[in-house]
Amino acid sequence: MIVSIKHLSKEYGKKKALDDVSFSLENGIYGLLGPNGAGKTTLLNIIAGILKPTAGDVYYNGNSIFDLREQFRKILGFLPQSPVLYKSFRAEDFLKYMMVLKGMNLSKKEIQRKADAALSIVNLRDEGRMRIGEYSGGMRQRLGIAQALLNNPKLILLDEPTAGLDPQERVRLRNIITEIAAKRTVIWSTHIVSDIESISSEILMLQNGKLIAKKTPEELTKGIAGKVFEIVRPESGIQKQEPDLLIGNIQRHGKDLMYRVVADRNPGGKEVEPTLEDVYLYYFMEIPSDMEHNY
Repeated sequence: MIVSIKHLSKEYGKKKALDDVSFSLENGIYGLLGPNGAGKTTLLNIIAGILKPTAGDVYYNGNSIFDLREQFRKILGFLPQSPVLYKSFRAEDFLKYMMVLKGMNLSKKEIQRKADAALSIVNLRDEGRMRIGEYSGGMRQRLGIAQALLNNPKLILLDEPTAGLDPQERVRLRNIITEIAAKRTVIWSTHIVSDIESISSEILMLQNGKLIAKKTPEELTKGIAGKVFEIVRPESGIQKQEPDLLIGNIQRHGKDLMYRVVADRNPGGKEVEPTLEDVYLYYFMEIPSDMEHNY
């Protein structure tokens, strides 16, 4: 057992951002799913040791991370939702600076080698001498990922890591994380379901600060079998007839529209196999970011 969360709560005045959350993780990739405001960022910030919980604790190999302090930070790689990047720094100099902050006692030659390797992983090697202020949003996000991997961490926390990345770079990041996760614990927080559906060992689902599920993607989709349907109707017809239906993807089907619907009863369509996007819609009653309406 690598990471253990026990009865974690975090309160801001009368608001409970986290409410008695407990789970344990071993090596592998864990997707942290939930809508905005579910408590995902608060949870990651507590696991990273940045926030103190109102109640409960976080343990690494049986020891509280708040007792381990520097020892814990040496094995941690963290990409926050809004990473602080110094715009006047050149990218490779920023990575060298981060190595110092992480307590990596290396020779100048080894520091340069690690900076080059980290930039190569995120496809920024040719832009390493550019100032961060000249980077696009996606390039800055990739640089943030590079700094999270600098110290060869055993625990990696990624908060919305694909924000600002184009589809090619999102695939590249998924492949990188999959390759390095065999002997590491990765928590990937997102509300973009497709980022984690195919690579996660398990999915943690947060809603209003509570952990409502910790299951494999297969277990989650099996749990809503018989609740996903495709219905062909005239344009806008189904919304007027049954406005309470949970409608996900909408696609043009000749002169009509084909609606992908999540419902406890068959509203008159063809039953189809559920996906993790359907699970998200069923539990959160919110269309995930990557479920598009293709008219």
